[in-house]
Amino acid sequence: MEYVTAVPHPRSEAAASARSGRRSLAAALLSGALGAAVALLATRQRWAEGTATVAGGNFPLTATGSDVTGVPAALAVVGLAALVAVFAVRRTGRFAVAALLTLSGAGIVAAALAGVADGSALDEKAAATTGDTSATVQALSHTAWPYAAAAGGVLILLAGLLALRYGSRWPAMSGRYERGTDRPRRTPRPVDPERPEEIWKALDRGEDPTGA
Repeated sequence: MEYVTAVPHPRSEAAASARSGRRSLAAALLSGALGAAVALLATRQRWAEGTATVAGGNFPLTATGSDVTGVPAALAVVGLAALVAVFAVRRTGRFAVAALLTLSGAGIVAAALAGVADGSALDEKAAATTGDTSATVQALSHTAWPYAAAAGGVLILLAGLLALRYGSRWPAMSGRYERGTDRPRRTPRPVDPERPEEIWKALDRGEDPTGA
């Protein structure tokens, strides 16, 4: 009995590649945009709280994510810009932008996790509030927002990995938007040499009425 091996049709392979490209593109856009939004939102929330002793009493202090570290917010903006720039470049440029997107996500994760137990921002506020440079915050506690920022970084990291893996299948910006693209020239209108007014109109348009 003879066995016949089925050979994949080129059109079916191209269609499958196009489908995977569209799915990965949609996933990267959703993941990157959502991750940037979550990271930016998380940095505006309260990450830590505590008290400082002022005149024998306890003065409440709070620190937002931007007080603790400005890295996640800055990298979220960079990642969002890189996500958009992926479609404006091709080949090596697209790979470089995808790598930047990936590194932005990884940087957000690292910075957010480093700020989970960071109390230096509140120590500075305690020193400013009490007027004592050696004062430190008391009853220090932290919220879950640093982990939310880290989750946003993971989503941006995922978008970068998808861009690295499937970016070559994604569409690029149309050539007519690229710098240096020549516009097609208009075909000169036919001119009746026996009608002087048409000759003058052709000259006003910058056309050669002789057709040379």
